[in-house]
Amino acid sequence: MVGWGSMRRWSRARGTGESVRGRVVIPVILAVILFGFAIEPGNLLPSPAAVLMLAVQLITCLPWARRLRGAWTLAAQILLAPWSGLPGFLAASVLLATERRIRWALFTLVVLAAGPLAPGDGGLFAMLNSIGNALAQGLIIYALTKLIDLHAELHATEGVLAAGRVAAERERTGRNLDGVLGAALAEIIRLAGHGRQAARELVAVAREASERVRAASPTQSAGLADVSARAMTPRLAWPIVIATHLEYLVIGVAFLLGEEIPGWRGALYATALVAVIALQAYHCLPRPLGDRPRHAAWTLGTQLTLALGMLAVPDGPYPQLVAFAAASVLILLPARFAWTTATALTALAAAADLARPDRPDVHATAVVVLDIVVIALVFYGLALLTGLVHQVREAHEALAAQAVAQERRRIARDVHDLLGYGLSAIALQGELAARDPDPRRADGHLADAARQAGRALADLRTIPGDHAELTLTDELASARDVLAAAGITLRARGDANAVAAEARPLFATALREAMTNVLRHAPGSPWCAVEFGPGLLRVTSQAAPAPVSAGADTSDAGVGGNGLRNLRDRAAAYGARLEAGPAPDDRHYVLTLTLRPAPVPAGE
Repeated sequence: MVGWGSMRRWSRARGTGESVRGRVVIPVILAVILFGFAIEPGNLLPSPAAVLMLAVQLITCLPWARRLRGAWTLAAQILLAPWSGLPGFLAASVLLATERRIRWALFTLVVLAAGPLAPGDGGLFAMLNSIGNALAQGLIIYALTKLIDLHAELHATEGVLAAGRVAAERERTGRNLDGVLGAALAEIIRLAGHGRQAARELVAVAREASERVRAASPTQSAGLADVSARAMTPRLAWPIVIATHLEYLVIGVAFLLGEEIPGWRGALYATALVAVIALQAYHCLPRPLGDRPRHAAWTLGTQLTLALGMLAVPDGPYPQLVAFAAASVLILLPARFAWTTATALTALAAAADLARPDRPDVHATAVVVLDIVVIALVFYGLALLTGLVHQVREAHEALAAQAVAQERRRIARDVHDLLGYGLSAIALQGELAARDPDPRRADGHLADAARQAGRALADLRTIPGDHAELTLTDELASARDVLAAAGITLRARGDANAVAAEARPLFATALREAMTNVLRHAPGSPWCAVEFGPGLLRVTSQAAPAPVSAGADTSDAGVGGNGLRNLRDRAAAYGARLEAGPAPDDRHYVLTLTLRPAPVPAGE
C-alpha cells in the first residue's frame, strides 16, 4: 500500500506545468504508483495475481487504454481482489465505473472487506493496515484518474470558455447597443414622420448618437467564471488530501502502539509523526502550480528536522517520515534541486536503515527505500496534478480574457465604422430638411433620413454577430446619393467589381469611412473622386480635413475619433496598406487602400 509496508514506485520527471509534458508525465506517475501499490509488503516484485490486477487497473485509469474498459474490467477485479491482496484497486474502480448514487456505498463495503482479507496474523494492526491501505489506495487512484480526466478535458475544450465568454459579451453588447443607439435610431425614424417641425430635434438626436459612436471604445463587462474547473479541483482534491493523510496518521499510531514503545520515546515518536504528517498535509493542499504555501521555508525546515531526527533514534518510524519530507521537497523546491535533494534524503534513510543495530539485509532495506519513494511520489503526484489543472484553467481564463478584449475592440470598431457614416448622413438630411423652404423637398430629405436610420438599425443588429460586412456596390450607390444631397458630386473611376471578391468588404468599409470624413469635415467640398482598381481604392476630396502629421495614427483629423485607426487595423489584418493624409498641394485629402501583391512562388 501506500503506507507502512507496501507502497512502491519511482518516477521519471518533475512536471513543469507545460501542457504536453503534463499530459505525459502524470499518467506515467500514476502508472508507476499503481506498480508500487501492487507490490506485496517485503517483496520487490508483484505476485502473478497482482500483475493481472495491475493490468486491469491500468486499463481502467490510463486515458489511452480506457477505450478497452467495460463491465468485464470490474468483474475481473472482483474475482482477483481476494488473491491479489489489492482491494484498494477494486475500491478505486468502483468509484470510477459505477453509478453515482451507489458508488460511495460500494466503496465503503470494499474498504471494510479489506480487513478480513488482511494477510498476516489477523491482528488489529494488520486489519487496520489493510483497511487503511484500501482506503488510501482507492482514494488516491480515483483522485489522480479524475484529475487526469479534468486536465485532458480542459485541454480538449480550450476554446470553449473563450467562445462562451465571447458569446456572453456579444449578448451583453447587443442589449446595450439596442438600448442606446437602437433607441436613438428608432426615435429618428419616429421624428422623421413628424415633418419639418421635428427636423431640428432629429438632427440633435443624430448628432448625440454620432458623438457616442465616434467615442466608441471597448467596455468592461463581468466575466463568466470557469465554474466547473474552479470548483471541481478543490472539491475533489481537498477530501482526498485530508483522508489519505489521516489514514497514514492512524496507521502510524497503530504501528507505534503495536511496537509497545515505552515512556517518553513513544510520546516523542507520536508527536513527530503527527507534526510531520500535518506539515505534509499543509504542503499538499490544492493551490496553483508554482505557488508556495506561506512560510514554506520554515515549515519545510521543521519537517526535515523532525524526519531526519528520527533517523538518530532507535525503533522509530523513521523511513515513512523521510518519505513525507521527500514529498514536500519535490512539491516545494525548484526542479533543479528537488530531485537531487529527494534522492539524497532517500539514500540517507537507506544508510540509516543499514546501520541499525539489528543489521537488516539489503533486500529489506530495498523494500524500505521503495516504500519511501512511493509515499513521496503519491503526494507529489497529487499536488502536481492539482497544480496543473489550476494552470490549465488559468491559461483558459487568460485566453478567454484576451478573446473578450479582442471582441470588445472589434465591436467598438464596427460600431464606429458601420454607424458613423449613417448617423452623419442622417444629421445632414435633417439639416437639409430644416433649411429647405420647399415642404416636398424637406419631406424627401426626412424620408431619406428615415431610410438611413432603418439601414443603420439593421447594421446595428449585425454588429454583435460574425457577419457585419458591407457590400461595395451598395456603399458606392449610397455614397453617391448622400453626397448628392449635400451638394457634392461623386466622380467614380474604374469598376468596383474589379476588386477581388474577398477584398470587397474591406474596400466597402474604407469607402464608408472616407465618406463619413467628407460629410463631417469637408461638407463644402464641390466634388469627391473615387478610383477603383483590382487592388486599389483611392478617395480624393477637396477642402480636406485638418492637416495631420505624416505617419501619425490619427482618425477623423482634429476630432479624436477612431475611424482611420480602426481602418488601419482592418487593413493590417487583411495584409493591405492604408495611407491617409493631405496631398502634396495641401488642397486635397487622399485616402489610399492598396492590397499587397501575393508572393510569387520561387522559380516562376
